[in-house]
Amino acid sequence: MEKSEFVESIKKRTKQLAVDIILLYDEIQKTEATRVIGRQLIRSATSTAANYRAACISRSKKEFFSKMSIVVEEADETLFWLEILNDSNLVSVKHLTPLINEALEIVKIVSKARKSTGTNN
Repeated sequence: MEKSEFVESIKKRTKQLAVDIILLYDEIQKTEATRVIGRQLIRSATSTAANYRAACISRSKKEFFSKMSIVVEEADETLFWLEILNDSNLVSVKHLTPLINEALEIVKIVSKARKSTGTNN
């Protein structure tokens, strides 16, 4: 896969994960816990997608590394909230498993992409 195709595929995947999480939230039973967790989850998932897009137009390796650090953090937070929903049985495993798997893959991909810049200063 060519670099530009890879970048576009990750843009699509992060955006689709955010959309899927928003749709999941709209379907689940609302309790105080699911409202709080849901807001956090939507925030982190949409932030992952938005910051990845920002990283793609960064002006330097340093800026790219900085933006990708935010992406990694937000993607990992998204995974965390999905795991909380799973561990607390607030949402069915059937609905969460594909989202958890995708979030985990995204965390691995963006972590590797950040590391490949060869800079952290």
